[in-house]
Formats: sequence, C-alpha cells, structure tokens
Amino acid sequence: MFIGIDFDNTIVCYDQLFHNLALERNLIPKNLPISKKAVRDHLREIGSEDVWIEMQGLGYGPRMGDALPYPGAIDLIRKLAKQNLPVAIVSHKTKTPYGGPPYDLHQAAYDWLNAQGFRSDTSLKSVEIYFELSREDKFARIKSLGCSEFIDDLPEFLTAPEFPTGVNRVLFDPNDVNSDNEGYKRLQTWRDIGTYLQSEKARLHAQ
Repeated sequence: MFIGIDFDNTIVCYDQLFHNLALERNLIPKNLPISKKAVRDHLREIGSEDVWIEMQGLGYGPRMGDALPYPGAIDLIRKLAKQNLPVAIVSHKTKTPYGGPPYDLHQAAYDWLNAQGFRSDTSLKSVEIYFELSREDKFARIKSLGCSEFIDDLPEFLTAPEFPTGVNRVLFDPNDVNSDNEGYKRLQTWRDIGTYLQSEKARLHAQ
C-alpha cells in the first residue's frame, strides 16, 4: 500500500487566506462567503481576473504561511507514517506564479510543510514530497512511485485518460459540490479518508 496525496486544496485549505487577502484590498463585500472559489468568482464577475491571478501568487507565495491545513489532514498523515505506510505528497505546482512578482512557490510550500512539522516530526520526516512542474509530470510521478491510492480535490485530474491504471482514486470534496463517479471514491473529510484507508489496509491484509 502506497498512499499519494495532492497538496493545494487537499492538504492545505486556502479559503480563509484568500478571503482575508481580498478584504485587505477592499475587493470583496464583507459578507461574501469565506471561500477561495467565492473570491475568485467575485473578482471574475467584476472584470478583475488579472487581480485574481496576482493574488494567487501572493497566497501561494509569501502569504502561504497564513493558510491552514484541512482539519485532520496532518494528523492522518502522521498516523499513516507511524504505521510504516509509505506516503508521498505529489503536487502540480509551477516554480513561480503565472502573473505578478516571481515568488518562489516551491520554497513557500516547503516552508509551510516545515512549519507543520514535516522536517522536525520523526514520523512526518518519512513523507516524500514532490512538486512537479506539469500535470504530465504529476501523472508520471504517481506511476513511478507505484501509488496504490491517490487523494486529490480535482475530479478532472482523477478521471483523466492519462491517470495511471491500477490506482484507487479518492476525491476529496469538502464542500460537497461534485457528483459521485465510478472512477473515484468521493469523501468530504479527512476523518472519512482515514476510515477508508484503514479499511483498505485491513482488506489487503485479509487477502
């Protein structure tokens, strides 16, 4: 059993961060839902796509330290590592933003992970971390690692024809906005993901 996990919007929750960034710049009404998607949609509706692109660079760059992990995500990764189950974070992440200042997005992500204990925690130190520059490289990494399970927040990624065969796919859908699909198992919380992974582990051991 080898568990692969996406990073942005799967381990890291950006909802509060992007809401705060937009409020600081008076770009959204205060009553806008606290959601990254709500901020994005509002800025696009008012013709501020360029502002949204630059804000992403800031959020994934120097302000990433303000982002929070999804509840239970880090605890589950630590638990899996303590059980000696191999875990890898595999993310499609460009080195610099698509627009705005050329922040080092990889370093910002490593710093965030270090702040969560991935360098200091004995269990978390065993987790492999890969930031791939393209979607194709992410597919290739999942295949080369031999992942038996992969957790991601994008249904279009999990159901893509290029996705490696023989991998159990889990869609993390915290806002319950996606449909069920025979191509993946849709779960809304990290607690549910933990229950699923433990059941898979037990099933494999029973074979």
